Amino acid sequence: MERRGKEWFRLINNVDTICPFCGVGCRVTLRVSNGRVAGVYPGEGGAGEGKLCIKGWSAHEFIHHPVRLAYPMMREDRSQEFRRVSWDEALDRVAETLKDAIAKGGTDSVNFLGSAKCTNEDNYALQKFARAAVGTPHIDHCARLCHASTIAGLSEAFGSGAMTNSIEELEDADVVLVVGSNTTEQHPLIARRILRCVREKGGTLIVADPRRVDLAEFAHLHLSNRPGSDVALINGLLNVIIEQNLTDEGFIENHTDGFGEVRKLVEACPPERVEEITGVRAGDIVKAAQLFGRAGRATIVYAMGITQHAAGTDMVLALANLAMATGNVGKRSSGVNPLRGQNNVQGACDVGTLPAVYPGYRPVDDDTVRGFFEKAWDVPELPGKAGITLCEMMDAALSGQTGWMYIMGENPALSDPDSQHVRAALEKVDFLVVQDIFPTETTAFAHVILPGVSFAEKDGTFTSTERRVQRIRRAIEPVGEARSEWRIFGELAERMGYNGMRWGSSDEVFGEIARVTPIYGGISYERLDGEGIQWPCPEETHPGTPILHEGGFSRGRGRFVPTPYNPPPEIPDDEYPMLLTTGRMLFQFHTGTMTRRSPTLSGIANEAYVEINPEDADNLGIKNDQIIRVISRRGEICAKARATKNILRGVIFIPFHFAEAAANMLTLRVLDPKSKIPELKVCAVRVEAV
Repeated sequence: MERRGKEWFRLINNVDTICPFCGVGCRVTLRVSNGRVAGVYPGEGGAGEGKLCIKGWSAHEFIHHPVRLAYPMMREDRSQEFRRVSWDEALDRVAETLKDAIAKGGTDSVNFLGSAKCTNEDNYALQKFARAAVGTPHIDHCARLCHASTIAGLSEAFGSGAMTNSIEELEDADVVLVVGSNTTEQHPLIARRILRCVREKGGTLIVADPRRVDLAEFAHLHLSNRPGSDVALINGLLNVIIEQNLTDEGFIENHTDGFGEVRKLVEACPPERVEEITGVRAGDIVKAAQLFGRAGRATIVYAMGITQHAAGTDMVLALANLAMATGNVGKRSSGVNPLRGQNNVQGACDVGTLPAVYPGYRPVDDDTVRGFFEKAWDVPELPGKAGITLCEMMDAALSGQTGWMYIMGENPALSDPDSQHVRAALEKVDFLVVQDIFPTETTAFAHVILPGVSFAEKDGTFTSTERRVQRIRRAIEPVGEARSEWRIFGELAERMGYNGMRWGSSDEVFGEIARVTPIYGGISYERLDGEGIQWPCPEETHPGTPILHEGGFSRGRGRFVPTPYNPPPEIPDDEYPMLLTTGRMLFQFHTGTMTRRSPTLSGIANEAYVEINPEDADNLGIKNDQIIRVISRRGEICAKARATKNILRGVIFIPFHFAEAAANMLTLRVLDPKSKIPELKVCAVRVEAV
């Protein structure tokens, strides 16, 4: 028995990598036995401090699920069943139809969607293939649904659309203002830092959220504002800070422009007026402003409760105004800190999987920048205009302007707003290629399905929410005939007659990323063997940058931007008298593609629910756990009622993970005019007992 135990132990191999879920970037160690991932353990150190949340502990459970996509599949049209084909047959078909689409409708008829769950190398390959091998500018990914407003807002205000500070600094702040983030469920290991700040180090916590999320239980103040009223609330805080002379006049004068316009705007936002809009008591607005304004180090943390709005960019700009007015930028334990919802949202943006920028956020309509990439990629001409965004792609498909689409690792049929509109658009596309690791609601519309590899089957890098580039490492052989995404694009490029993507390894792909992306310029796989590196890191001797904007902003001087409050595009009326807001829960992730294949996670939480205030439930004759119907102008779903005082009267909450009760059947596709992010957090609904 002892000898057999030792033999078994020798079969075990530990591989250090990064968790594939949220943007915290926690380290995990995969326990591999006989070619299979048998378990997951916390890796040492890093942002997670050697800890994992329940999703991280379960990260191995989906890898060997029996419905993994393991072979290329194809069908001639959507009336047929899929059949297994060889890689050569599948890739030949993809290339042939792509050439036909270009011949018929030009490169404007071709669209590509990347993935925040895939590596930097995969996303770089996708955008390079689209731009250099195909010649289309139409490239986007799911950041359009979560943090496009962060990029637009913080870039305009600061010059860089990313988290300004580091995760570990949160615990040393004097005041932490958490706005629109259910941090304990979405980013548990960041919530741990915030709780340590409050419970062990004497910090003050202010939570602003329509729901009484778990973190609010530890807050000194919970500002329960109506969904979509955040701009008014933030302007109200700034009104008090200015009126009570709590601004940092030296910082404003020496480092910023435009404060006078913002001062004038917020003069019309006294606490009493803001209370009428937000529902937050004027006295609490004053207290919160005083706490924030008097702090030596005040930090702002936010997530999709701020960004996923038709006014999302203005909400981000309002937070930037608040930070600059109090001098809380460019120093430790301060700043404006967006929490990325997926493991590589930051990296996918960094490497250019966006329609308006090349890698490194350099604008596509800049002749000098475009000339640089034409030379680097050895192409005579690149598109000279910005492409259309994700939601605009769906509109174009529905109107017949899109003839061909490639979707890598995303599930827009469930994740995008107004799902019926999206599914009608996907049905209209002449030829759809979907690359994923599982069948999804989106693969149902495909003509060709290509099997990608999971995080455990590839080498590469993820970039976490704190701009930290980290290595992921291959632990097992790909399932079936699955292939790395960057390799698939290299083979497609050859078929399109472009030879500039003949990489032999992910290391070679990353080397190219570093050569053409200044913020990654000094990073290499060799340097990532330790703690990872936070960009910008322009040279090989540079240590990385934990804090952005020290000594000055990336754009030179910070820019204050006036942000007047505008009501959400859809408000309650007699027919639809309640507001719906959506979000995530602890035990599921995104559209459930991975987590709903986890026995542990699905065993805990595997169905949708509708949070409703008990008074609303009583008025509607609804009992707890009763099936109810939620109806908007776009569709209807049914789910169990969950009566709770943690949500405001007149508001309901539904998690968006569950296809059986898809919250995005109800949501709006009205877009923010600046960032083109859709309104996912507020829409008018009515609720009925079934």
